[in-house]
Amino acid sequence: MINFNYETDFELDNEPAYEQWLSAVILSENKKEGEINYIFCYDEYLHKINLEYLNHDTLTDIISFDYSVGNELNGDIFVSVERVRDNAVDFKTVFEEELRRVLAHGILHYSGYKDKSDADAALMRSKEDEKIAMFHVEH
Repeated sequence: MINFNYETDFELDNEPAYEQWLSAVILSENKKEGEINYIFCYDEYLHKINLEYLNHDTLTDIISFDYSVGNELNGDIFVSVERVRDNAVDFKTVFEEELRRVLAHGILHYSGYKDKSDADAALMRSKEDEKIAMFHVEH
């Protein structure tokens, strides 16, 4: 089950479309969907988590806590909407695409992908692009 929680005034426009897409992303990695909670928040909220749990005194767009068991993905994914907005400008893309990149990024981490080395980061970016392309909204 994919859950969306808000510690900010931001809200997804079409939660069912995002839920369906994220479920498809999980299946595309041959994983089972457990319980995944997305928590949308402000920089300050995520900065406190970064300090308290990871001992990092930096701003970030996403922090994921992985509670997966075997092939079943479970976890909490915190997303700073402010960071995503700023990154969209920095990377010359639209907010919605950068948001999808971050949402997929958390699932990909749970699926075993890393991003610390250049080679791992390149593979992660490629997988993010593949997953973003899977997002479709019927008009």
